[in-house]
Amino acid sequence: MVRSVALRSLILLCGLGLAFSDRFSAKQCEDLGFTSLALCSDCNTLAEYVKDEELVSDCRKCCSEDSDNSLSKVTFSGAILEVCMRKLGFYPEIVAFIEEEKDEFAHVRVQYAYASPPKLIMLDSDGHHKETIRIDNWKRDHIRQFLKEKLKPNVASS
Repeated sequence: MVRSVALRSLILLCGLGLAFSDRFSAKQCEDLGFTSLALCSDCNTLAEYVKDEELVSDCRKCCSEDSDNSLSKVTFSGAILEVCMRKLGFYPEIVAFIEEEKDEFAHVRVQYAYASPPKLIMLDSDGHHKETIRIDNWKRDHIRQFLKEKLKPNVASS
């Protein structure tokens, strides 16, 4: 009897593992440049502009389902734009954002860290790290729009 229950439990666990094997872990998603803040509808938009099926597939393995309570309503109190100063020349859009747009956001600071890829580190009201978003290929307008949507209204000043 005990062996039968154990065998059924093992089969159930294996079945669950197969059902969720098409999802990436949070670490895998972050390494790919995706975040848990990405909604599946964002992946559909990505597919319209980027004709790389593998990239869109990876996005769908990292996204959260859209809903009225979705993560799109998540906001943060501040952000750190972290980038390696030595590699900054490879990211003209990020340089343009820092030089021309960053001053619109009082609670966004730039931090230079050796060998760091460009990323936004989103902060809670206590200044603690809540989410990291890679922004390697983002346009400055995308960074600006993201910050306007994700920073609390009393934080984004424009």
